[in-house]
Amino acid sequence: MSYAVKEAFLTLQGEGVQAGSRAVFLRFAGCNLWSGREADRATAQCNFCDTDFVGTDGPGGGKFAGAERLAAHIEALWGSEQDRRLVVITGGEPMLQLDTALIEALHARDFRVAVESNGTIAATPGIDWLCISPKAGTDVVQRSGNELKLVWPQQGIDPVDLEGWGFDHFLVQPMDCAETQASYDASIALAMGRPKWRLALQAHKVVGLK
Repeated sequence: MSYAVKEAFLTLQGEGVQAGSRAVFLRFAGCNLWSGREADRATAQCNFCDTDFVGTDGPGGGKFAGAERLAAHIEALWGSEQDRRLVVITGGEPMLQLDTALIEALHARDFRVAVESNGTIAATPGIDWLCISPKAGTDVVQRSGNELKLVWPQQGIDPVDLEGWGFDHFLVQPMDCAETQASYDASIALAMGRPKWRLALQAHKVVGLK
């Protein structure tokens, strides 16, 4: 299989339970909820995305022919350090490309594989840490994993309905939008009102990491 990668680089994980962990960040190109073109944003199923996942022109990006080649690229980005190897795979929507062959190639290099998905495609077997970030109005089929990250506020989605899903951690993350303070206030109110939810911030933006 050939993989289309928007970007890949060594950084610190900026979001979720594993925030602050050294990781290779791998962003696959393409998504099933938005084309990535601004002209289509208003009518997209997910219209608040804050990332560029179009093409393969980002740092460390490109087209990789086969799982071994992409896994070797990720290992080179990590460097020689052997301890606690972690790759965070996202998009776009990573389940459009992530397959068992790539997961096995990464495991063979002692990487833990963390994935963030919108949950509309069933997760590929073998993932070590799965984060699902549901979007209002979509059919979420992956309702279990390690963490559920709800970008908030979203009209058309009720956090109470999500609380019965099979996740270890329930995180509410303020939406990165023009109404920043309103997003903070709404997220704080949710965490205060329903203790199952924990406030989670995008730490990489706070400290100025990509």
